[in-house]
Amino acid sequence: MIDHTETISIFQNYTKDYDEALKDIDRKILHTFRVAKTAELIARGLGMESDDIDLAWFLGILHDTGRFEQERRYGTYIDSISVDHAELGADILFVDGLIDRYPTQDLPEGWRGLCETAVRLHNKLELPTDLDPRTHLFCQLIRDADKTDIFRVIATTSYDEIAGKGRSRYTDEPEVGEELMACVYAHQCVPRKLAKSVFDNTITYCCMAFDLDLEVTRKIVKEQGFLLKILQSGKTVEQIEQLRITRAEIEKAWGLEL
Repeated sequence: MIDHTETISIFQNYTKDYDEALKDIDRKILHTFRVAKTAELIARGLGMESDDIDLAWFLGILHDTGRFEQERRYGTYIDSISVDHAELGADILFVDGLIDRYPTQDLPEGWRGLCETAVRLHNKLELPTDLDPRTHLFCQLIRDADKTDIFRVIATTSYDEIAGKGRSRYTDEPEVGEELMACVYAHQCVPRKLAKSVFDNTITYCCMAFDLDLEVTRKIVKEQGFLLKILQSGKTVEQIEQLRITRAEIEKAWGLEL
């Protein structure tokens, strides 16, 4: 079993090099711990062995390593105008060697390649089709855990805070266009290039629900209620209706009422 106390200490030693007084850095530290806990919860719900539950928790600690350097360099968490934070984090861990500080000796065989792949892919629109079943499952698990907590962040944080310096590139159009709504009807995640307004981003975040393939994750999201809060956040007649449609399509895809 990996030493959780030492792992957390090493993570905190890494992040203390960044300005934790900044609200967005502190928020990412909290997000990391919540994703780790959710990943552990999903793994338990899947009936995984104790070593793999540990590995799921550890992936949660690792997954957003790149966010801290991204914030320092660019002042935003928007990948499209800065850097792919997943690729950056995987490079910091597995190329620059940060991973070697962690107490990994008790992790299951093959953990290193699996973790690197999962960190690199956790933010991608789709997973490659050539992953082995075990790697695919852990990639799916950490992506689910990440999205689950992103719903909390979006539901409880203003978009101006989330976007940082990237806020100015988004308009305040009151409704989304046909191309983006087509993703809703097709039960697909929205390509980032389609998001032109703040409300486009709201629908885009909601559509992450279509990528939650694990039933246990869907149940966790329902119990937490943050996705439902986002779906009820419309301010105009148009927004309320488009969010109503989005909710209906999510419930149809899940076979579960939110």
